[in-house]
Amino acid sequence: MGVCTASVENGTPVNQTGGGGVNPTAVLHKNEWMVETVPLSTAQRLVCQFHYSKGGSNTATYRHGLVRRGDYECLGVAWWIPPTKSAALATYPQNWKGVLALSRLVIHPSVPKNACSFLMAHSMRMIDREKWPCLVTYADEWQGHTGAIYLATGWKFVGNTAPEATFQLDGRMVARKAGPKTRTRAEMEAIGAVMVGRFSKRKFIHVAS
Repeated sequence: MGVCTASVENGTPVNQTGGGGVNPTAVLHKNEWMVETVPLSTAQRLVCQFHYSKGGSNTATYRHGLVRRGDYECLGVAWWIPPTKSAALATYPQNWKGVLALSRLVIHPSVPKNACSFLMAHSMRMIDREKWPCLVTYADEWQGHTGAIYLATGWKFVGNTAPEATFQLDGRMVARKAGPKTRTRAEMEAIGAVMVGRFSKRKFIHVAS
C-alpha cells in the first residue's frame, strides 16, 4: 500500500529503499528540503506518474509533500487516509476509529536515496497522534517490497495478510471495494478489470507511545 518507489500504493522501476534514484550515491541534504502539506492534485499527479498503482482515492486526511527549497518543486508525497472499518478493527480493535493508513508513498526517481526516510519521518511528526494513535501500512509482495523503510522509521512488522485478488484496469490498480460493497470477480471483469493474481502484503503498524 504505502511503498516508497521511484519511476512504487503502494509501484516500481526503482525502489528507493534499495539504493536510491538515478544517482544512488547522492545523499539528501536536509537544509535543501522540507515537508509540507500539498494539494491533492499534486499527490495524484506524482502517484499517477511514478507509483505502480497509477492512482489512489479521491480524498486524503493528510497529503505531505517532499518539497525542494528554492524552486518549491514537490518530488515526493506521503498520502494518508482512514482504512476500511474491517481493516481498522483487525489492526487496533481498542480504538478502530483512531487508525490511519499510509495509502501511497512515492518519491521521484531523481531525488537522493535517503529522501524516502526523510519524508516518512517528517510526515509522521505532522500527524495528530492523539486523534490517530495507530498508523498502518502494507508492503506489496507482488512488487517485491519488503517494508525496509518502515522498519527503519520505527514501524513494527505484524505479519502477512491473506492472499487477495489484485485487479488492473488499463494499467491502473482497481479496488474491489466500491462504497459499502465488495465487488465479485465477475463484477470486476464486467467493468473491464483483469485479475493479475493473488498476493499477500506485509503489514506494519506504528502505535503512539
